[in-house]
Amino acid sequence: MITHLENAAQFKEIIKGGTVLVDFYADWCGPCRMLGPVLEKLSKERSDVTVLKVDVDTFGALSQQYSVFSIPTMILFKGGNPVGKQVGYKAYSQLVDFIDNN
Repeated sequence: MITHLENAAQFKEIIKGGTVLVDFYADWCGPCRMLGPVLEKLSKERSDVTVLKVDVDTFGALSQQYSVFSIPTMILFKGGNPVGKQVGYKAYSQLVDFIDNN
């Protein structure tokens, strides 16, 4: 299941638990829209990974805090700590490798 961030306080609670892939995106971003089905597949096939979508237009401060300068940017958190970052569209296999190797 994909979770959409609703408020900034929720962010810290979500990233605390297990493995969380945070997708910083915007509705107007073409590559972000292309990534949507890939993240949907990932969320269905990898129950060990939480996918959290963060709209950069709504949560600009979070984007700045994690140095998100281009979108889509995906940051992988494990145990509340960022362990990896990917920028741009990625295929499903690339995301699985990114998660498994970090």
